[in-house]
Amino acid sequence: MTRIGGTWQNWARTEQVRPQRVEYPATIEAVRRSVRAAAARGLAVKAVGAGHSFTGIAVAPGVLLELADLSGLIAVDRERAQVRLLAGTRLHRIPALLAPYGLAMQNLGDIDRQSISGAVSTGTHGTGERFGGIATQLVGAVLVTADGELLRICADENPELLPAVAVGLGALGILVEVTLQCVPAFVLSALERPEPLDEIIGDLPARAAAADHFEFYWFPHTDVALTKTNARLPADAATAPLSPGRRLVDDVVIGNGVHQAVCSLGRAVPPLVPTVNRLSAKVWGDRTFSDASHRVFATSRGVRFREMEYAVPVERLADAFRDMQRVIDEHDWRIEFPVEVRMAAGDDLWMSTAHGRATGYIAVHRYWRADPHVYFAAVEEVMLAHEGRPHWGKMHTLDADALRPRYPHFDDFVALRDRLDPQRVFRNPYLGRVLGD
Repeated sequence: MTRIGGTWQNWARTEQVRPQRVEYPATIEAVRRSVRAAAARGLAVKAVGAGHSFTGIAVAPGVLLELADLSGLIAVDRERAQVRLLAGTRLHRIPALLAPYGLAMQNLGDIDRQSISGAVSTGTHGTGERFGGIATQLVGAVLVTADGELLRICADENPELLPAVAVGLGALGILVEVTLQCVPAFVLSALERPEPLDEIIGDLPARAAAADHFEFYWFPHTDVALTKTNARLPADAATAPLSPGRRLVDDVVIGNGVHQAVCSLGRAVPPLVPTVNRLSAKVWGDRTFSDASHRVFATSRGVRFREMEYAVPVERLADAFRDMQRVIDEHDWRIEFPVEVRMAAGDDLWMSTAHGRATGYIAVHRYWRADPHVYFAAVEEVMLAHEGRPHWGKMHTLDADALRPRYPHFDDFVALRDRLDPQRVFRNPYLGRVLGD
């Protein structure tokens, strides 16, 4: 939460701003009043959720709208398994809202601290070659447009706008309500284990096809992949959840406490990083359990980091990964944070990183106190050579000229922005860079 008159900063501490005004609307009508007042004064207005984007996509130099109070369940359509939520609702609160109706979100990422509006607007995704990003679960939305009016998008009203609004980057209006297509609640069976990296890279398509959800982490300077394979089971399937003690040790003591110490040590004594990474690869991720889907999808992330993620055509994923490995080896860097590799289905959303193609994702990280720029720039060059598209909420350097040829509907999206927000009420420096003015 941003103190009035104070400085807002995102979770990763990569962006900060001192807004001219901070407002806390708790109703859709309050958002409309805020937008009208800002437009009348010539001020830009931006909504922020949990601040989990690593880019400046939510930076609000003018009027900042904190949407934490615009939260909760509006309605449930049991027959269609669809739910309407206020846009500030945090992802980790949604499972409890859906549980009484026997519903769940179809897929989630491994962090659930974001707001639902921020997650869909930036193209947040999970893993699984048959499952799209969170925005593909969107079947309806309500925007407050630049004139303070409501724009409803659903099957009966403006349905042609849904592919643009679903990953809207915060450029088309303030998202105040979303309708999600849910699925019956389900259990996930999880198998996490270390495996030889070369075998995984050489067999990625088969591994992805054989599992409902598959991903792996790789600690640089090791030859081990920490694989995570999840199978979907009916809601009434018997479960074997992690005990509180095991979860405490794995996710809190090792996943956060030990990893924090490792990152700090690696920053202080870089030559130790390869040895420490090899030890980490042995300690992490060797367990089997099953639980309600949201408890398996999401993990606790207590160590602060910076992240860049690129989406490449899935058939180029293995080559892109190997090229990234070569870059790290050639520069003899000491990288203390693991690389994450995931896969997702293609979709038809205009600004989705998976638009028109089955997609593989490679995410690189650095501890937040380490300078990531040289490493990220070199990896970015590799990803661009493999037709990469950057995640909108994660660090990258591309501008509108570089992004336009990577998105078939880029100019259509900009034209819609021109129509809905001709005066750029929802502008900020990031949108100016990636969409152009």
